[in-house]
Formats: sequence, structure tokens, C-alpha cells
Amino acid sequence: MTINSFTCHCFGDTLDGLRDGLSHFSGPSRAAIVFALGADEPMFIFDPQNLLSGHEPRLKELYIENREWRNHLPIHRDSLKYSHIKPEKNLQLAGLISFGGRSGSVYYQMWFTEHHPDMCSTGPTERWLEHAAWRFSHDMASESVFYTGISGGFLREYATHAVRDDVVDRMNILLGWDTRLRIYPILDAILELSRTREEGAWPRGELVFVEPQTVARMPFLAQFSPSEQPTMENIKHVRKLLAAVEQSTRKLISDGRCVVGIAADSLPHFTITADFRGGHGFLKVVDDTVCSFADGTYQSTTRRANLVHLEEALLESDLDPETGNTVFKIIVALVHHAEDQKHGATLVLDLNPSPVAISGQRFDRPLDLREPAILALAKSLLRVDGALHIGADLHLHGFACLLDGRAIEVENRARGARYNSALRFTAEHTEIIVVVVSSDRPVSIIQSGVEISAACQWKPISCRIVQPVSLDQWVDRNSE
Repeated sequence: MTINSFTCHCFGDTLDGLRDGLSHFSGPSRAAIVFALGADEPMFIFDPQNLLSGHEPRLKELYIENREWRNHLPIHRDSLKYSHIKPEKNLQLAGLISFGGRSGSVYYQMWFTEHHPDMCSTGPTERWLEHAAWRFSHDMASESVFYTGISGGFLREYATHAVRDDVVDRMNILLGWDTRLRIYPILDAILELSRTREEGAWPRGELVFVEPQTVARMPFLAQFSPSEQPTMENIKHVRKLLAAVEQSTRKLISDGRCVVGIAADSLPHFTITADFRGGHGFLKVVDDTVCSFADGTYQSTTRRANLVHLEEALLESDLDPETGNTVFKIIVALVHHAEDQKHGATLVLDLNPSPVAISGQRFDRPLDLREPAILALAKSLLRVDGALHIGADLHLHGFACLLDGRAIEVENRARGARYNSALRFTAEHTEIIVVVVSSDRPVSIIQSGVEISAACQWKPISCRIVQPVSLDQWVDRNSE
């Protein structure tokens, strides 16, 4: 059986928009779908960028060997035709986020995307996939002559809506449906505040939104009289008030409509917190971080370096697991400190039995980085020009080190001297890994003259030029 051109057009547009939107929200992202249009029709897969490669055994088990997914009565095509679909939960496949459902127009569908390791939460992405499933069902319920082709456009710009949907779901669980908090105005105000400077400074401090009915029971340090409460639309006024809670445990309290006062503790059981940290911030529901925000947009990133490539390199090295784990924790602590302080740094991780000689400032004896005081000293030495020299013995052997080497072809003139020096140096020292922290770029992990943390291994491709295949054929082809 083949899929007609109208159906291909529907999920091609939807998947293109989904992929583009998620790539802006979480970094380069792929997307895929498995679906069956009818209860007796075959399961198809549409995976133009091989997102599901490696998951063939599990998909075969779920959809070919096990027919439980077919043991559901079809939803009548005319009932629930344009309403929400019956959801199917995340399949919990390693490295993936999934969400799908059933409807009168599509018997079964499951959408997939990557689970990036630096996500604050999978919630907004799951809501994004849920909306993709709904859009596909809606389009398939329409006749081709009425197809508008706007699903892809919706999904490209869905970031704020996905965050809102996730916050509302959490709020409904904790408060029920009867609440006067309106999430869209809150999210808009947070973004406006995040890009509003006061005397040249970016906002810092916590702005907490609470259910209006709980305000009367809160122990305020200072509560504003009703006539003096600035509305959330008055962004400049609210930005000035944030100065009162900057670098403290105090919090600015809002009921979603106005700023009502300043409190320190004993907050209600449900809160939405915007934690402003200068050029960026984090959105939290109670104690769970939902996403971050910066540059007027919401993003999934924790804004922490993704050091998974370093962890993998250490696992493949000759270090014993305990030493490798300790080395990794030391590097993570140093990298995160440089990120928090917003300055560049270079860490030379020397895996040789005897550390190589590197030009720089040396000590009369190496310093044990397992000692908290020494680790704190190393964090301060990151500010000094040059690299820290860290050995496999977990000791700091020098700082202000200069990395030299002969020019190599893969140098990138768009990057600074710190990055290109690391490429040259590691090209000549295969047992050395260099971690480069740039103040305005992601962290780079460099080994053997190559950035092993470089971007994705796949290329964008228009979904309109790829055809779906039956899941049976796909599993057989990929298992050969």
C-alpha cells in the first residue's frame, strides 16, 4: 500500500515546521513519525533524517511482534473530528521524546524528536509533539480542497505556546481548573522584563506569581497598598522594583495582574517564578525548572555546557572508572564556574602517565584538585590568561600555560586564538584533551586536532522529497 500525495503533503509540512521550531527551541533537532491511518492498515514510518536509527528492535517489538496497539476500537470519523485526540504517552525510548494519539482521521500516530541532554524539562517539547499530532489529525480530517497548509507555520512559532501549555498542565494538577492566573500575559511580561535594562544593567532577582486568592494569607515583608500596586503592563516600573530583590532571598510577588509586595519565605504551594540572572533567566513552576529565556525567546536549554562528549572520551581512555569520574566532576566544576562568571577559559586534561612539559606558570609541587580549597584556587586561576594544566593524577600542574603547535588544515579563523591553539596542540599530543570555554559560544571539547563536540552529524532535508515506507520494510532494511 502507498500513501497518497495529500497525506504526504500534510505530514511533510507538519514535520518540517516541527523540526524547525524545535531546532530554535532546543538546538538542531530532528523529527519522525510512525502512523497507521486505519485500524486494518499497515504501520508506516517517516524518518527523513534517521532519528530512529538504532531503535529498530524496540519498534519491531512494539508494532510488529506485538499487536496490542491495534486492539483499540477505532474512533468514529465524524465524532471528535476536529477536537483533541486521545493521547498516547511517551514511549520512553533512550535519547528520544515521543508523544502521539488516536483520532477519527488517524487511527494511530506517534511523533518523535531528540531528547537533548541539556534540557531543563521535556514538558514543553511533549506539548509541542502533542500539538503536531493534533494538527496532523485536523489536516487529515479536512478534504484536500480545504487544506490550508498552515500547520507547519504554527509549529515553527510554537515555543511560547508549548511553554504555556506545559505550565497550564502543571497548574491544573496542583490547583484544578478554577484559577484566575492567566499564563500568556505572565509569559509575555517575563520576556519584556528580560530585555529591559535599568541604568544599563540587565534584570536580576526573582519575580514570583501566585494565585490571587492566596495573597491575603502571605507573610509579606512589605505589601503595597492597592492604589500603589504597579500593573504588570508597566514593565519599566516593575523592572525598577526588581532592584529591591536583587542578590537576596527576597522575592517580588505578583498576582498575575499587579506587583503586590515583597516576601522572603512561606510562599504558597503553587508558584510560577521568573528567576532573572542578567542576560538570561529561568522559568519555574513550584520547584521544577520548565525552561530558560534569553534574547526575548523561551528555550529548553539549562544554559550549562553539554560535556557528554568529554564523558565519553574519558570512558574510552585508559583511566580506571573511579578516576575518570573524579576527573569529569573536576572539569565540570571548573567549566560551570567559568560559565557563571562569563569569562573564557582553557583546560588541558593530560592523560599521559607523566604529564608533558607545557610552557607556563608551574608550582613547586602539583596541587591536589580533590581538596576543596585547591579546587577553589583553580577556579580563580581560570581568569589568568592561558590554560590550566590538569593531570590524570587529579593534580593541577600549572596555569597560564601557552599552547603551541604547527598549523593544521581544520583551523577555523572565525574562532579565536584559544580555540585554534587547542586544535594545533592536541594534533601533536594525542593523549591530551582540551576544553575551551568561550564567553559567547558553546564549550568545545578538542582531541587529536578535532572538535569532538562539533555540531550534528546530519543535514537538514525537506520532508516533501522523502516518501514514507512501511515499518516492516524499514526494519528489514535497517537490520541488514
